[in-house]
Amino acid sequence: MKTRSAISAGIVVIVSLSVLITLSSSDTTHENKIRIAYFPNIGHAIPIVGIEKGFFEESIGNQTKIETRVFDSGPQAIESLFANSIDLAYVGPGPAINGFLNSDNHNVKILAGAASGGASFIVHPNSEINSVSDFAGKKIATPQIGNTQDVSLRHYLSENGLKPAEKGGSVTVYNISNPDIYTLFVKGDIDGAWVPEPWATILETELGGKRLFHEEELWPNKEFASVLLIANVDYVEKNPIIIANFLRSHYETVTWINTNPVETRIVFNNFLNSYLGQSLSDDVIDIALSNLVITADPKPNSIFSFAERADALGYLGRNGYDLSEIFLHFDMNSILEEST
Repeated sequence: MKTRSAISAGIVVIVSLSVLITLSSSDTTHENKIRIAYFPNIGHAIPIVGIEKGFFEESIGNQTKIETRVFDSGPQAIESLFANSIDLAYVGPGPAINGFLNSDNHNVKILAGAASGGASFIVHPNSEINSVSDFAGKKIATPQIGNTQDVSLRHYLSENGLKPAEKGGSVTVYNISNPDIYTLFVKGDIDGAWVPEPWATILETELGGKRLFHEEELWPNKEFASVLLIANVDYVEKNPIIIANFLRSHYETVTWINTNPVETRIVFNNFLNSYLGQSLSDDVIDIALSNLVITADPKPNSIFSFAERADALGYLGRNGYDLSEIFLHFDMNSILEEST
């Protein structure tokens, strides 16, 4: 299926438009509206399904307008939160942690989980990588420096006595977007990639890549938070009923996705067609979705472990860090009961 180049171009257009919209709307009022950011990835099935099926709108009510921003990276979403251009965002643990630590008064916090797992290491068919012992001298890509897959790769290298080239080691690490990883994989310019779904499955099924391992195999209980729902605390405090209703629909959407995988695939493909003008094969989406666990559980232990790994890599600054208040404890049921 020759759709990747079109999808790649579409993502670039969406990101560019999102940035323009964000910049132009940062000074506008957001009373009676909620602004949500997410990515065009299957790991972001909750916001995609919640928006496309109207679950969020039905729960929040017609008095509150829902605005969406589609991004391709967590740092973009975090910058928009800092600029007060969005209120909620679905991002990986890396951006969530950095957002919390770098926001004024720790104004960005985790509300809930959205997905666990869903990342893999894919080997190029012409590269002779059968285990980590073959990584030396290879070129490996991850989506962005400091993002979830980048931290996981660099931690994995360190655990196995390897270093990236910029640290005097023998492994060249490229930090580039998922569409660019696809292009380099096609050309044979990289030996492997640590990428999220559906890109891992795309590299495997369309380009003959070999899935060396699923990342969850490296985690306790084979689970780790890969997508989280984070929020601007000021917005939450000013709009508790809106947030309570949104969270209720978030949890309900988790249940719907897990009981309707085929329809979830249809919704996701319709979303891709709407935003990018292209879609993925049913097999790619079904495999990608099966490699994820859609859950509202934020897997706290994995977030703390992830922070330790990021800190060891020097990604969290030199002054230490404290994640004791990274979770926003929000009593949804009490607020909804009081509002009735």
